[in-house]
Amino acid sequence: MKQWYEALFENYAHQYDKECFVQGTVGECDFIEQEAGRDKSLKIIDIGCGTGRHAIELTKRGYMVTGIDLSESQLAGAREKAKEAGVKIDFQKQDARNLSFDGEFDLAIMLCEGGFSLMETDEMNFEILKSATKALKSKGKFIFTTLNGLFPLFHSVADFYKSAGKEGQSQCKECSFDLETFRDHNTVVFEDDSGNKKELKCNERYYVPSEIKWLLKTLGFKKIDIFGAKLGAFSRNDKLTTEDFEMLIVAEK
Repeated sequence: MKQWYEALFENYAHQYDKECFVQGTVGECDFIEQEAGRDKSLKIIDIGCGTGRHAIELTKRGYMVTGIDLSESQLAGAREKAKEAGVKIDFQKQDARNLSFDGEFDLAIMLCEGGFSLMETDEMNFEILKSATKALKSKGKFIFTTLNGLFPLFHSVADFYKSAGKEGQSQCKECSFDLETFRDHNTVVFEDDSGNKKELKCNERYYVPSEIKWLLKTLGFKKIDIFGAKLGAFSRNDKLTTEDFEMLIVAEK
């Protein structure tokens, strides 16, 4: 049986690109460039690349990017968009828990919950971090975002989804946050690219900063910085607070 994150992206590339949470690409790529020292010789892997928005923007700016995703439908959308943008990108169908790369990349990016935090067990989520780490060279850098576990302790996730949702976009309902597992269980209602209305039961793992630091230290990262993730405006000046729905992590080996 397919997991919810596999079923969700089956026929959803065009609709996905209209969602509010994917509109910050340019600003996010500005931050990535800054972190990459604007060095165009760096090899970048985009894990959970979806329809390729970061990979395409970075390639347009002169970087070499490999995009991987579990969804064939999302990758088809990515290839279509790359063709329209006139850029050539190696998009591959791979499972982030078990990437085929070993020490090949200078920088790994995994944004907008690119696999991590969507898995059904903590062990699987850890496999994604492990796999991304393995894909990096010995002095590699890893930039990713994940759900901020401090947020649901102070706010209602259901209210957040209600306020963030727009007409014609996916809606989350029946949210319930489990304090023991730090997982939010919800039902997502959305329309696929063929106009079919669908409902899926989802569950996502929220992480607290100390957990992320511990997991990354376990994997050998020496320097780990965590910030609040502002959509389309990533910055090292944004100290993580309980108001941030997502956190931004920059880790160096």
